[in-house]
Amino acid sequence: MSIPKLSDALATARVVHEKSVLEDAIQRMAGEIRGEYEEGDVPLFLTVMNGGLPFAAQLAFALGERGLDLHFDYLHATRYRGQTSGSGLAWLHRPATPMQGRKVLLADDIIDEGHTLLAIKHWCEDQGAAEVRIAVLAEKKHDRCVDGISADHVGVDVPDAYVFGYGMDYHEQGRNLPAIYAL
Repeated sequence: MSIPKLSDALATARVVHEKSVLEDAIQRMAGEIRGEYEEGDVPLFLTVMNGGLPFAAQLAFALGERGLDLHFDYLHATRYRGQTSGSGLAWLHRPATPMQGRKVLLADDIIDEGHTLLAIKHWCEDQGAAEVRIAVLAEKKHDRCVDGISADHVGVDVPDAYVFGYGMDYHEQGRNLPAIYAL
């Protein structure tokens, strides 16, 4: 089976959000998030790999500029495994940092239907997290979201289409594109 070429996808894709729009959204989110924490709070900042990495890095720096210190860890849980539709949740890495009594801030690239983030949020709560907040770069607009999950902080809305770039992949390619594209 051959992997589709990113160049072919880019030839037919349209830009949904340019880099400058995404950077502005991340700055706005950092201001909102900073307001949610008291002076001296050091939330556990969990990056959802792989897609959340570019967004989480930008958000972490923006939060640091606003005086919010973070304790870093990451997790890797996926339903997609390089595919375009999800299946059962696969845990590839769980955070090593104890969560008992901690305020947790999850950073991910997108909330689509919410299955993955709901499972992650429940897992954090089962580990004793005092609070779990969710920040996503993008929220896909449709009516298929699962009950019980929503992002506390959203950068931009994206259409109900296959989107990639800025962390989101096209068959494991294009995560480092500096914009969000839609097919």
